[in-house]
Amino acid sequence: MRRMVAETRLSVDDLVAPLFVREGIDEPQPISSLPGVVQHTRESLRKEVAALGALGIPAVILFGVPASKDAQGSQAWADDGIVQVALRDLRADVGDDMVLLADLCLDEYTDHGHCGVLTPAGEVDNDATIDLYAQVAVAQASAGADIVAPSGMMDGQVAAIRDELDENGFDSVAILAYAAKYASALYGPFRDAVDVRIAGGGDRKGYQQDPRNAREALEEIRTDVAEGADMVMVKPALAYLDVIASVRAQVDVPLAAYHVSGEYAMVHAAAANGWIDGEAVALEHVTAIRRAGADIILTYFARALAEGLGNS
Repeated sequence: MRRMVAETRLSVDDLVAPLFVREGIDEPQPISSLPGVVQHTRESLRKEVAALGALGIPAVILFGVPASKDAQGSQAWADDGIVQVALRDLRADVGDDMVLLADLCLDEYTDHGHCGVLTPAGEVDNDATIDLYAQVAVAQASAGADIVAPSGMMDGQVAAIRDELDENGFDSVAILAYAAKYASALYGPFRDAVDVRIAGGGDRKGYQQDPRNAREALEEIRTDVAEGADMVMVKPALAYLDVIASVRAQVDVPLAAYHVSGEYAMVHAAAANGWIDGEAVALEHVTAIRRAGADIILTYFARALAEGLGNS
C-alpha cells in the first residue's frame, strides 16, 4: 500500500550519468575526491556507456580533459578535441539508442580556468565568450551531440548558440541551459576531475549566481527560456530544492537538476566512516530532487541507482 500511494516515483528514465574523458591516457584514472568515478580513456568510456545503456539509463553527459590548454580554450571546439572524438565514438556505438549530451563551456580547456576568455584586465569578456560558445556548439553537434549544455552562465549564451546551430543546419539539436548555476562551494571534486584551477586563486562570482538569491535565478531561467532553451537546469540540487520547486511552478519546459560532485562526495565520506547507509541516503537525496520538481537528474550515483532500481 505504501508503494501504491507514493506521491513521487524515481525511475531510471530520470537519470543522466556525468562522465569524464581524458586525452592521452592509457588506463582510466581514479578521481580521489569522487570515489568510484574515473577519468576515462576513449575505450573505457565506450564500455561504460554500453554498461549504462544496458541498465536502461537513457543519457550521458560528457566532460573533456584535454592534453593541452590555452588562453582561449581552443580544444573545446577543435575537430579533434577530446569530447568531439568521444562523441563520434559513442554515436557509432549507440546509434539512436541513447541521448548524448555535451557540456558546453571553456573552463576545462583554458589555461586560466575561467569559463570564458579574458579581457586585458583579467575579467571574463562576456560577448567574446558567447561567440566561442557558438563555435563549440556547432563542433559538438557535428560530432553527434543530441543536446548541448552551456554551463558558463554568460548573458546571451542561449540565443547565440541557438542562432549558430540553426544557421548550420542543426535546428534539431536541443539546448539544456545551466540557467541557475550557483557560485557554490560544492564543486571542488568536479574541479579535481577536470584538472581546473582558477589562476590567481580567483572565483566565478562575477557570472555565477549568488547563493543568497532565488528571485534572480528565476529571472535567469525566464531569460534562457525566452532565448530558446529547450530545457533548463538548477545547479547544485540539494541546497537549492526551493529554487527547483519555484522553477517547476513557473516554467513548462523540462527541468534538470545537477546533484553535484560535493553532494556525492559527502555521502561517500560519511558512509566510509560508518555514519550513514550510503545507498539509502543516495536514494533519499535523489528522490528529494525528483520530489522538488526535477524531470531530469544528473548524478554520479546514476549507475548505482539504476542497478538498485532494476533489482527493486
